[in-house]
Amino acid sequence: MHGWTGQILRVNLTDRTHRVETFDETFATTWIGGRGFAVKLLFDELAPGIDPLGPDNKLVVAVGPISGIPAPNTGKTIVAAKSPATGGYGDGNLGTRMTDQIRKAGYDALIVEGRAAAPVMLVIEDDTVSYLPADETWGKGTIDTNEWIYARYGKGAGVLNIGQAGEAMVRYATVRSLEGRSGGRPGMGAVMGSKLLKAIIVKGSKPIPQAFPAEMKVIGRDDLKEVRAWDKEQGWSVQGTDGVLPWCNEVSALPVHNFRGTHHPDAWQVDGERANAARVATYGCPNCTMRCGIAVLDDEGRESELDYEPVGLLGPNLDLYDLPQVAALNYLCDDYGLDTISAGNVLGFYADAIEQGAVQGDLRFGDAEGMKRVLGQIARREGVGDVLAEGTLRAARVFGNGSEAYAMQVKGLEISAYNCKFIPGMALAFGVSPIGAHHKESWIITYEVRQTERGSYGRDKAQKVVDLQRIRGGLFESIVTCRFPWVELGWGVENYPRYFNTITGRDWKLEDFWPISDRIYALIKLFWLREFPETDRTADYVPDVWFDPANADTDGPIEGLCLDRAKYDELLGHYYDIRGYDDRGVPTRATLEQLGLAAEAAQAEAYATLR
Repeated sequence: MHGWTGQILRVNLTDRTHRVETFDETFATTWIGGRGFAVKLLFDELAPGIDPLGPDNKLVVAVGPISGIPAPNTGKTIVAAKSPATGGYGDGNLGTRMTDQIRKAGYDALIVEGRAAAPVMLVIEDDTVSYLPADETWGKGTIDTNEWIYARYGKGAGVLNIGQAGEAMVRYATVRSLEGRSGGRPGMGAVMGSKLLKAIIVKGSKPIPQAFPAEMKVIGRDDLKEVRAWDKEQGWSVQGTDGVLPWCNEVSALPVHNFRGTHHPDAWQVDGERANAARVATYGCPNCTMRCGIAVLDDEGRESELDYEPVGLLGPNLDLYDLPQVAALNYLCDDYGLDTISAGNVLGFYADAIEQGAVQGDLRFGDAEGMKRVLGQIARREGVGDVLAEGTLRAARVFGNGSEAYAMQVKGLEISAYNCKFIPGMALAFGVSPIGAHHKESWIITYEVRQTERGSYGRDKAQKVVDLQRIRGGLFESIVTCRFPWVELGWGVENYPRYFNTITGRDWKLEDFWPISDRIYALIKLFWLREFPETDRTADYVPDVWFDPANADTDGPIEGLCLDRAKYDELLGHYYDIRGYDDRGVPTRATLEQLGLAAEAAQAEAYATLR
C-alpha cells in the first residue's frame, strides 16, 4: 500500500504497554489520514460522556499521505481528542518535525491512552518505545522544555510538548512544537496534562512509502522553488498573516474592546508593516515556502513570534496598541502553552464583565501589566485564573448577570480575530465550524466583503462556506498540509491531488475528495450528537451581542448595522439543506447512508433520534 505505512502505534501510559496495529486500504481511502483518521478512531473508541480530562480520553496524533514529503508546506500534523473546552470533538494542526519523523518511524497515527503514574515524556525511536521521567521539565514553560529536549535528542527530533497551562489542565491549553508552532486550541494541551504527559519525542529512520518516489522528488523540488519564487514576487511573507490587520480595520472586521468595536485609529501601530520593521528573526514550519513567523522583541527583550490572530486578540481586542506589549502577552501565551486566540478572548471578556458590573475585579482594558498578571493566574489556576482557565462560556455562567451574551464563543470555543458584527457568511462559518468557532475551516470573509453584497444572507454564501470547508477542513486536514500557498499565493488546489496520486499510485481527481470531506464532517456531527443528544440549531448560533442593535457601530462603514437573527437562521437553514442535515443540524439517515456511515448512524441512534 503506497502512501501510507499502514500502521498505528497505540501506547497506554497507565501500564506502559504498546502495540502496533495495522489498517487496510479500505480504511486508508475512506478516511485518508489526519482529521479523518482522528475522528474515526475517537468516534469508535470513546464512550460518550467520558471526562475529557480523565484517563478514558485518548490523544490522537495523525498525519496524512503527503505529510512530510518534500513539497510546498507539507510539515503539518493533526492532534485530536475529546475537547476539554467544548465537550465535543476537538483537533488542531501545527507545523512540526513530528510530521516527517513519525512517518519515518513507521506510523501514520499515534494513539495515547491512560494516565501516567508520574510526569513523563514518551520517546519513540522507530520500533522502540520508552519513557523518560519529566522531573526536570515539569513546571517549566514550553521554550525551556523544547531546549531541554533538543539538547538531548537533537533539533531534528519531532517534538510535541506542553507548558504550565497544559499541566494545570487549562481548557484551552495547546500543544507546542518548534520555535512558535502551536496547535490543538480546543484543549489538546490540557489532555496531555491530564495524562501527565509532558512531551512526545519521535525519531525515525525509515523511508516514507511512495508509489513513485523519484518522480515525487522532482515534482516536490520544482514546486518548492516555484512557490518560494511566487512568495518572493508577491511579498506575502514580508508581513505574514499580520498583513491582514489594516484591511480588517478598514472594513470594520477588527476585534476591538472585546469585539464591541470593529476599527480603531491606532490599529496601524501593531500591523504587519510595524512587525516587519521590528523583525529580529523569521521562522517557519518544515518544508515551508513562505515563512510567516515574524519574531520581534517584546517589552522585556524576549523574542516573540507574531501572526495576525494573537496580535488582533491580544492587541486591539484588549485596547493595546504598543507592539512590544502585545508581543509580551504573546510570548507568555506561547511559553505557558495557552491558545492565544482563546486567551485574548478570555482577557477581553473578563475586562468587559468588570466594566459591565457583572463581576468585581481590577483588570482594565489597556492595562498590559494587568493582562500579564492575569495570564499567569490562568496558567497556574490561581485566584480568578481558576475560573478564567475554564474559558469564556463557563466563566460567564459563573459570573452571570447577562455576561454570556458577550462571551465571544461558539460551543465553548472562543472566536478568532474577525469581528462579524455585520458579516453574515463569516459568522455562519464560525457557527458551523466542527470544533467550535475557528477561522481555519471556512475563511469566507474576503470573498464576502470584496466580492458580494456584504449584508446578504443568500444561499450562495452557505454554498461558499461548504465549498471552503471541503477544501480547508476536509482535503487539507486529511492529506495533511498547510493551506497558505493556496490561500495567500493562489497555488492551485489541483496540485494536491497531483501530489496524492504520485505518492499513492492512484488516479484521483479533486472532486473525488469531496465525499470524503463530507463524510468527515458528518461523523464529527455524530460525535457531537452522542455527547449532546438534545442538540438543536441554536448550537450553531454566534454570540447574542452580534445580533444586538445596541451594540451596532456608531461610525464607520457599518454604522448602525448588526446581524439579523431571523435572516441568520435562514442562512443556517440553507447550510443544513446543502449538507443534507435536518433542521436541528444533524445529518439525515439518507445522507449518512449515502456517505457510507450506516454503522456509525446506528451507534449514534442509541443516544439520539436520526431523521
